[in-house]
Amino acid sequence: MGAGHNHGAPATEAGAPGDHRARLWVAFGLTATIVVAQAIGSVVTGSLALLTDTAHAITDASGLLVALIAATLMLRPANPKRTWGFRRIEVIAALGQAALLLVVGTYAAIEGVRRLFEPPEVAAGEMLVFGIVGLAANVVAIVILSSSRGANFNMRAAFLEVINDALGSLGVIVAAIVIATTGFQQADAIAGLLIAGLIVPRAIILMRDTTRVLMEFTPAGLDLDEVRRHILELKHVTDVHDLHASTVATGLPTLTAHIVVEDECFTDGHAAEVLHEVRECVAGHFPVSIQHSTFQVETAHLTEDESALVRHR
Repeated sequence: MGAGHNHGAPATEAGAPGDHRARLWVAFGLTATIVVAQAIGSVVTGSLALLTDTAHAITDASGLLVALIAATLMLRPANPKRTWGFRRIEVIAALGQAALLLVVGTYAAIEGVRRLFEPPEVAAGEMLVFGIVGLAANVVAIVILSSSRGANFNMRAAFLEVINDALGSLGVIVAAIVIATTGFQQADAIAGLLIAGLIVPRAIILMRDTTRVLMEFTPAGLDLDEVRRHILELKHVTDVHDLHASTVATGLPTLTAHIVVEDECFTDGHAAEVLHEVRECVAGHFPVSIQHSTFQVETAHLTEDESALVRHR
């Protein structure tokens, strides 16, 4: 190892995807029950907040079904045609759920503004009952999913959907109480707007994070300039180019690079030592531990032969 090149404790190692299907099945069953109950309630009461929450619950149920399918596919092993298996399906599923949440939130915002000026008559008593039923079921789903919410993008999206739906049910309850006690019908529209305000920002954040993965941006927390600097500190390394890092799925970052070494390294055995040291470096020295790395060790002569069209910084 080069002078002054010390490694701290390795970051958490990437693991295989966990099996969260049992939790997702229970959450899906509860959400489907909420959809049926609140759909009936929105027709009976004429409430925008309840209708919005029902649409949100439908989105949740669809999202949880997608999450279930993704969780099943993620467990399939890799093969020569799918070298990463279906690990990235979690990212695609989460992006789809975020897009659905964004549509629901946008609709709620537009309809809420309209109803502020044209508030319909709302049956507050029935609205309160259906809101309580929805909140109770959502709380159970939150408890079930909370322990695995950080496992991957897929579970994070599922948990966010249930949280948002619970907050929506809470908004329905508050609006129903306000209408019943004061007769202020606009409370229903305000609750719908608040639900939209909760949904849209979270959907945008989730879309941003999943898009970063699909676009193969550098993993958050990993500074490639710092990685380059540390590799260049190693003995016998003269240059680093074509340094790329991306994320395949949650907990599975990858890194590739061309490492230029002194010519004699291929005759005195130092090339293998450099390769070992570089792999140890990216696995243990940075906040994001890269356990899956690929390096091409080469001499300056080979680097010069590479086309400028394929060579990157």
